[in-house]
Amino acid sequence: MPAAPPQNPHSPFDRELCELVHDTAPKLFAVVQVHRPDGEEADGWVVAWGLATEEGPAHVVSIDGHTRMTLASPERALRLFTTRPDLTSRLVWLTQPGAAALDRLEAA
Repeated sequence: MPAAPPQNPHSPFDRELCELVHDTAPKLFAVVQVHRPDGEEADGWVVAWGLATEEGPAHVVSIDGHTRMTLASPERALRLFTTRPDLTSRLVWLTQPGAAALDRLEAA
């Protein structure tokens, strides 16, 4: 006989807090540079990561950690990372299931 699933130990208020965090969480994105985007030998790499909120600025940090910016929108980062004619930048948004946790181990 299979074991019954464990009961959720969190109170209704704890669940409400998790929903609040999920609903207001910033969105995570990468700034990706693409070399020769229209060619057969196109190549791409991540140059920065960012956080964007629905009604606020975007915070961007380069991969090497030397550049940190607060911009009006994520799209503003694109022109800062497009420095050559054969190089373009794109935003790639990280998606994940809708969940939140009170414990760091639960979040992993």
